[in-house]
Amino acid sequence: MIDKISSSLPVYAVLVSLIAIIPIVLNDKRPNLREFFSILAAVIKFLIIVNIYFLVKDGKIIEYQLVEFFPGLSIKFKVDTLGIFFALMASFLWILTTFYSIGYMRDGGEKNQTRFYAFFALSMSATVGAAFSGNLLTLYIFYEIITFSTYPLVAHKQTKEAIEGAHRYLAYLLITSVLFFMPAMIYVYLKTGSLEFSSLGLFTNYIGGKLVITSVLLMFVFGSAKAAVMPFHLWLPSAMVAPTPVSALLHAVAVVKKGVFVVIRVFLHIFGVDFLKNFSYSEVVSILAAFTIIVASMVALRQDNIKSRLAYSTISQLSYIVLAVSLLSDKAVIGSIMHIVAHGFAKITLFFWAGAIYVASHKTKVSELNGIAKSMPLTMFAFTIGAISMIGFPPMGGFVSKWYIANGGVESGNLWILIVLLVSALLNAGYFVPIFIRAYFNKAEEDGHNEEASPFMVVPMLLTAILTIVLFFYPDIFLQLAVNTVDLHGGGR
Repeated sequence: MIDKISSSLPVYAVLVSLIAIIPIVLNDKRPNLREFFSILAAVIKFLIIVNIYFLVKDGKIIEYQLVEFFPGLSIKFKVDTLGIFFALMASFLWILTTFYSIGYMRDGGEKNQTRFYAFFALSMSATVGAAFSGNLLTLYIFYEIITFSTYPLVAHKQTKEAIEGAHRYLAYLLITSVLFFMPAMIYVYLKTGSLEFSSLGLFTNYIGGKLVITSVLLMFVFGSAKAAVMPFHLWLPSAMVAPTPVSALLHAVAVVKKGVFVVIRVFLHIFGVDFLKNFSYSEVVSILAAFTIIVASMVALRQDNIKSRLAYSTISQLSYIVLAVSLLSDKAVIGSIMHIVAHGFAKITLFFWAGAIYVASHKTKVSELNGIAKSMPLTMFAFTIGAISMIGFPPMGGFVSKWYIANGGVESGNLWILIVLLVSALLNAGYFVPIFIRAYFNKAEEDGHNEEASPFMVVPMLLTAILTIVLFFYPDIFLQLAVNTVDLHGGGR
């Protein structure tokens, strides 16, 4: 029997950054005070979430219902080990990203900084709200709030390219959620009478055709286009026109991670592992994810723009998470969840790296990085750590998650997964190693650039790089949450 706790702490965790928008906006002419409130909100949110972590880490659940419309249809918070896993990672990285943003926005001379920090705070409120959602309806509402709150961040520079990229971003995410996710959610409610997340899923007594369930499952995957599974992935490269802190937010903290989080929720707590496993419903998702992993990596090889290369890398890495959960075995599901944090630490490091190079040298292309390690050794050290983790080598966090995914492939009898992982690792090396060689071994260009970015940018970048290593040696906090999710909330067997 799972112990349930009634507490309003999840509400406070969501509200704190929402409330902070007021002093952020009021201090438009006082940047130091404005940024103080941004940091304060981030720290308070993290401390509240740490408090929640100690309440639920051993398998307890916090519930708090806001309003009930009909039986089985309500807006409520429900914090379990999967939700706290995501919230813990996101809230911690938000603190570092806030510090990084101060250096980036000031040193880069960005305009409309108050608007940036206000929507930045709103997006984090929605991100935590989605993590703590107790049912599919609440999750859908916060999913859409994330979309709307990040739209102004993508369009921040207000150039023609930025506005077009933001429009494409908004159109992709809204159309897919309305066209696929909403009908799938309605189908679930009509068939089961509930949208509540259940440890065994809602379809335990369902009798129906395989084609219907497979179609609904795909509608959820495509409707969660933030997960960037092909063919609904093109919004992500388009969104790279955003300032680098926003790109870091999109890739490591809020947007894409929320997409794969939704997919995991649907697999484990709407359909249920046993139900999907008994009828092999998820095989087509596995194939789509494997296809995305390989093809996105191949496209990344051809990108000269740094952020575009990282964007296609993200598309590939996200599908590791989708592929792993679709295998439905214990180790694969653990690997899927662990890759959220492993990719989060490594990819935010890489985007911090890209932003530091841009602010310090105004370089945006791989072909411009000749000898840059000489003038930016700390920045290139961080890149090296992040890249090795993305490839999946020890001693980096990426090795831990991919090790579990590989073992999950063997455990589920899907040995072809090992080939996908091997080919992908080689392709990852193919688009990261040339950057390393160019930066360390090519002759530096005489362009007057000879220093690192500001400490506001370099320190958070080094911290996330170090945490990528720490995750390999001390994965216990996140790993135990992943294991408990599998054991207590419908993981594979």
